[in-house]
Amino acid sequence: MLNSKVAVLTAYNAPLEMREYPVDEDLKPGEALARVEMAGICGTDVHLWKGELPIPLPVILGHESAGRIVKLGAGLERDWTGQPLAVGDRVVWASSLVCGECYYCRIKRTPTRCLKRKAYGISYCCNEAPHLRGGYSEWILLRAGSSIFKLPQALPTEAIVGAGCALNTALQGVERIGIEMGDNVVVQGAGPVGLAALAVALEHGAAKVVVVGGPEHRLKMALEFGAHGVVSLDEHKTAEARLAAVRAQVGEYGADVVLECVGHPSAVPEGFELCRDGGKYLVLGQYANAGNVEFNPHVITKKQLTVMGSWAFEPRHVLGAIEMLTRSHWKDLFAKQVTHRFSLDQANEALQTVRRLEAGKAVIVP
Repeated sequence: MLNSKVAVLTAYNAPLEMREYPVDEDLKPGEALARVEMAGICGTDVHLWKGELPIPLPVILGHESAGRIVKLGAGLERDWTGQPLAVGDRVVWASSLVCGECYYCRIKRTPTRCLKRKAYGISYCCNEAPHLRGGYSEWILLRAGSSIFKLPQALPTEAIVGAGCALNTALQGVERIGIEMGDNVVVQGAGPVGLAALAVALEHGAAKVVVVGGPEHRLKMALEFGAHGVVSLDEHKTAEARLAAVRAQVGEYGADVVLECVGHPSAVPEGFELCRDGGKYLVLGQYANAGNVEFNPHVITKKQLTVMGSWAFEPRHVLGAIEMLTRSHWKDLFAKQVTHRFSLDQANEALQTVRRLEAGKAVIVP
């Protein structure tokens, strides 16, 4: 019996545990068995590790992975776009599956809020067979109905995992809030979601994009990605100082659109102030419950703000990310984000590196 080594979250705020689970090679129709080639350490993984989102434990983390097809179940012959699938193909898959039948899927056409939505690396207790439903693993068994995408030959795995779920998430978020040609945009946060939002804002025709965040190595990355300016949290230590620094770059009225990509509640009321009157504010980074924050709703009314949230993404956004990454400019920049590589045995060190904001993108290479 073939076994897969995995890194398992067994308790919040505790080290991951190394285990082995059997690899079920007797596939059901529509399933796929893949060898994981690279798994990204997402900021959400850190939130999950800290217990900021209730999930079934124990769980194999890892929801942004790429791998190579080893076996295909009966009837699975094509990827999500209709391309033929074969053993040996390098693929990526959407992290979540939705039912297509519930109130949000069918009636309200909001599948990211599917009542039965499940996500690899988040929603599956690994004590239950077939166990292998997360990316911190040598092998992963993809459920029937998974949205699988065959990767172009010229697109390196580093680019697709370097972009991770952040680029998919940013594509959905910007689609929802809308950026018009010539808009001035402020991105709060210089992590993977912030850099992805910066890239998508530029793709949508933003005239100027300013990134507020840190540490310095991430602000340097933002400038490499095309930011017209940055505002350092280390240099501008108060919200008032950051507001003045932003307005010095985008104009005295503030930004047309502000994209929150921090994941910390305190960024939200500060972000309202960065908007111009009549501007738009997108809450994109708050994936886990990191706590409450106090704000005055009068600011929203007085400034006539449009405030919107965006949760996760749909398979079509994965396709959009792949198409965006086929352009050499973005392909090279997102691949360059992969700054730290770890073995599966080093999964705890990888999580700690991301928690300390030391990496561009940390990945596990099983």
